[in-house]
Amino acid sequence: MRIAIASDAWAPQTNGVVTTLRATVETLGRLGHEVRVLSPQSLRCIPAPSYPEIRLALWPGPYVARELKAFRPHAIHIATEGPLGMAVRRYCVHRRVPFSTSYHTRYPEYLRARWPIPLAVSYAWLRRFHGAAARTFVSSGSLDAELSARGFEHLHLWRRGVDLQRFHPRPPHSELAGLPRPIMAYVGRLAVEKNLDAFLGLDVPGTKLVIGDGPQRAELVARHTGVVFAGYRFGDELAGMLATADVLVFPSLTDTFGLAMIEALACGVPVAAFPVPGPVDVIEQGVTGVLHEDLAVAVRSALLLDRGVCAQRAAAFTWDAATAQFFAGLEPIPQALRATLAVRRSSVIIARILARMQASGTGDAN
Repeated sequence: MRIAIASDAWAPQTNGVVTTLRATVETLGRLGHEVRVLSPQSLRCIPAPSYPEIRLALWPGPYVARELKAFRPHAIHIATEGPLGMAVRRYCVHRRVPFSTSYHTRYPEYLRARWPIPLAVSYAWLRRFHGAAARTFVSSGSLDAELSARGFEHLHLWRRGVDLQRFHPRPPHSELAGLPRPIMAYVGRLAVEKNLDAFLGLDVPGTKLVIGDGPQRAELVARHTGVVFAGYRFGDELAGMLATADVLVFPSLTDTFGLAMIEALACGVPVAAFPVPGPVDVIEQGVTGVLHEDLAVAVRSALLLDRGVCAQRAAAFTWDAATAQFFAGLEPIPQALRATLAVRRSSVIIARILARMQASGTGDAN
């Protein structure tokens, strides 16, 4: 099957959306499917306001038409609601080609954290964007219930996985040797919506380790002088640092899932978090982590949990299982419609004009 995936989030960005899509593309390829990712990489872009590491494509419409015409996919999935995602949505709607979408990010909450944009306005726009899709993929039951209550329809569960070949219990990372225990780690973007002050401001003994980067780094470094900021780490180095931690602290109140949590569990590291959507869908209370309104209580309690059990439970989160859910939610494009993907938009317009002329009699020969 030929599958086109459109995403405004792609390499070199580092975030959960990119990790999820790359793992899904790799798994689909291994299963014999051909995947083409439509991303901003080859397009002229501008930095997103207040988030320069995210690049927004300028005028992606011609690129979208060219790529889909050449690829002629059997199914189209739109992963993000940015300029590229909107261009693919517009392309499909104009041609009445079915497609699916994903709800990866709580943009209304993220926007409100930066500017005074009412949630109702943002959610109304998102309802319209996703309302044209055959299905909208969501990562958890909590998110399904929340979006359903906000009027979203045709929701489809697409959970996440973890690379168990990379994330597993390991010997302590040499770079962290000698740090006071317990080591409390955070992994992810350093941005206002991640609620990092709730973690970094805790009065608890040990070492706070922050793995990641983002627009709030300079501000956080200045405000929390005793914290170890390790910057971005990747691959085995990330897994090694994570496995050295005694607990992963996940302070976000707005994540839709939280890949870092299952990566930590796979390394045998329990999780401390707030009892909110995302953590409540991943963590077994008192088994693989502790969810509590007081994050300090959650940290102290999580330190007592069995690391071996955490690693065992993480084995249930495989990319094979997650990708099977992704594939099941795709909407196949009927063969007759697939042929229209290879027709230029101008040709479609001319054909419609000629049809109207014939219907009105103005196109009859004299």
